[in-house]
Amino acid sequence: VETLARAAVAVGVAGVFIETHQDPDNSTSSDGPNMLPLKDMPALLERLMAFDRIAKGL
Repeated sequence: VETLARAAVAVGVAGVFIETHQDPDNSTSSDGPNMLPLKDMPALLERLMAFDRIAKGL
């Protein structure tokens, strides 16, 4: 998830769609393996925003 999100930010994408769940392994959705644990989202967003600033030269 993070690798693709960083690639998107690097080419100027201003928004990303990331599926999250409190417990992806026990999700009733078939997307469980592709979901980011909700507890990991704040740190990922911080890293993506920092990467965005670097990519934009700010």
